[in-house]
Amino acid sequence: MELSVDISAYPLADDYIPAIKMFIERLQGTAGLTVVCNTMSTQIFGEYDLVMNTIATEMKHSFATYGKAIFVYKMIPGVNLDPALKPHG
Repeated sequence: MELSVDISAYPLADDYIPAIKMFIERLQGTAGLTVVCNTMSTQIFGEYDLVMNTIATEMKHSFATYGKAIFVYKMIPGVNLDPALKPHG
């Protein structure tokens, strides 16, 4: 099953940009995922188990490396909404 996720990271630190960049770069380095960034969030597309396992792993890594953070996400199962695939026409 495919999964589309829109996720935003809010590290609870004054120097928050390195934590966000690291999280995104680690997602981008995962084979089998499509990662699309914009100014508000990061979108992740791929096979359900791979997406969920990667998010869990990278959130844990972020907490261990940078401390507390808030992650806000929306998920749509069963569909890949990658804009490159033009799912809406």
